[in-house]
Amino acid sequence: MPQHGTWHAGEVRLRRQGGGEVPPPGVWQIDTAHSSITATAHHLGLSAVHGRFTRFSGVITVPADATGSSVQVEIDASSIDTGNAQRDEHLRAADFLDVAHHPALRFSASGVRLGAGGRWVLPGELTLLRTTRPVDLELTYTGSGPDPWGGTRAAFSATTELHRDDFRMNWNQAVGIGVAVFGTTLKVAIDVQAVLQQG
Repeated sequence: MPQHGTWHAGEVRLRRQGGGEVPPPGVWQIDTAHSSITATAHHLGLSAVHGRFTRFSGVITVPADATGSSVQVEIDASSIDTGNAQRDEHLRAADFLDVAHHPALRFSASGVRLGAGGRWVLPGELTLLRTTRPVDLELTYTGSGPDPWGGTRAAFSATTELHRDDFRMNWNQAVGIGVAVFGTTLKVAIDVQAVLQQG
């Protein structure tokens, strides 16, 4: 290895596990132990606060034509975890998730399409509090293959951006020179591993 400058190490080619551009047809159940749903908001216009939902369930159905795929997910609203007990209790209260009256968040989608740049888009509807709004997920299928227990798994990742005002979650508190405690935009990142139930 040279001590100075650069050197050429050759060309590295990466191949998707499972090979295909779309998952195999079948009904896939989300493995929540190996999946995550996280949301990020800004605090005082400065640092980011990260939260995740620790309890959720869902099913992904992929037909022979993958563009007709459907997704059904239910999230336990009370499972929000930001690493701070006092903040989590406030998020569960009526100012935000109001889990006493709205214990679950639900996302449903039927059909995917190719968006700009050849990326998949999963248009669906999110029900949060008493409001249902259209939400587009930017979706990536990252591959599929056998697991050590004789099953078949597929992996997906998705991102989207939500506006709290769209779901009537508009509590805020201005401090100091009028800076809001929490930003109105939530960035959501989803990583899912699903197990094939029937092909």
